[in-house]
Amino acid sequence: MIKIEDFIQVKAFARQDGAFLALLWTLSFAAMMFMPESTIGNLLALATPFFVGWRLCSFRNYALDGAISLRRGYCFSVYTFVYASIIFAVVQFLYFKFLDHGTFFTTLQASATALENAYSQAGVSTDDLKTTLKLMQELSPINWAFIFMMQNMLTGVIVGLPIAVMCRRTKRQ
Repeated sequence: MIKIEDFIQVKAFARQDGAFLALLWTLSFAAMMFMPESTIGNLLALATPFFVGWRLCSFRNYALDGAISLRRGYCFSVYTFVYASIIFAVVQFLYFKFLDHGTFFTTLQASATALENAYSQAGVSTDDLKTTLKLMQELSPINWAFIFMMQNMLTGVIVGLPIAVMCRRTKRQ
């Protein structure tokens, strides 16, 4: 059974590390939006599980004397993703509302055009793709931010378990 003090401690450290993770995601997003030809944005995004694992090990070693259970590690990982997702959603909303001016959708449309060519060559109808693209164009900045926030939280729930498994350590007797 987890004590309330332990839960408060996990959440406090996860909030701090969630802010750092949101910063990592913001740098990744900025690199993808402003330097789309570069792979830096993708590399920063792919560094997410390693970053969270590193922060989990730091939490384990600093606050818990080098031992952490799977449950507490998973809780820390998920909360880190949740807090980072909320902060990053605010950043994305501000970007889509004030800075984007259609850049994101243009990039999305270019990707869809490439898919459309592949679908046509395979003999698959592209009507659904065109309808989906039209619907996506009508989404507001708050909708985009919310979609990405939910996606990031779901990613945290899924990726948090392997991170917790890799970083757990029991007390030595």
